[in-house]
Amino acid sequence: MRDHSHARTASDGDAEVWTGRARNRMQWLLATAGAACLALGIELAVDSSWTSGVAALLMAVVGCVAAGLLVLFGTLAFVHVAVKVDRECLEVRCGHIGLPRRRIPLSHVVGADFAPTVTPRQWGGWGYRWRPEKGTAVVVRRGEGVVLRLGDGRVFTVTVDDAEAAVRVIRERLRLAGA
Repeated sequence: MRDHSHARTASDGDAEVWTGRARNRMQWLLATAGAACLALGIELAVDSSWTSGVAALLMAVVGCVAAGLLVLFGTLAFVHVAVKVDRECLEVRCGHIGLPRRRIPLSHVVGADFAPTVTPRQWGGWGYRWRPEKGTAVVVRRGEGVVLRLGDGRVFTVTVDDAEAAVRVIRERLRLAGA
């Protein structure tokens, strides 16, 4: 479940970029359940005799297909998260196509903290979450995370491996920007 993050130097030599990832292989199990539900809906549509009750069968087919697509795409979006910190911003990209995506300019950040344990239970599940008392989070697995305090009073949390290194890089950027 751990991908080790690393800092790398960009090709121009003066801009260090920190990148990190976090994965949740359990999401693949949920995606499989969504695919199975989708397959059941297709199977019902193709192999059922539509003479026994069109309305009930149509509702079953549409329900299975809709639930399958929702679960399948909803879970695949949060199989992993990629986090990048450069001179200007922190960027979070989810899933294989990078959506949803969140880009937070470091000029909007007033502080960064390391959270040793962020759990889906704290946020109401996996995924892109919002809780009025806690702020916004991208939670793909249980474990360490980065907590950003923004200038407008909001808080953003993301689970990522080697979050302590990310916090150090962000704090250094904030220190340099303030100097």
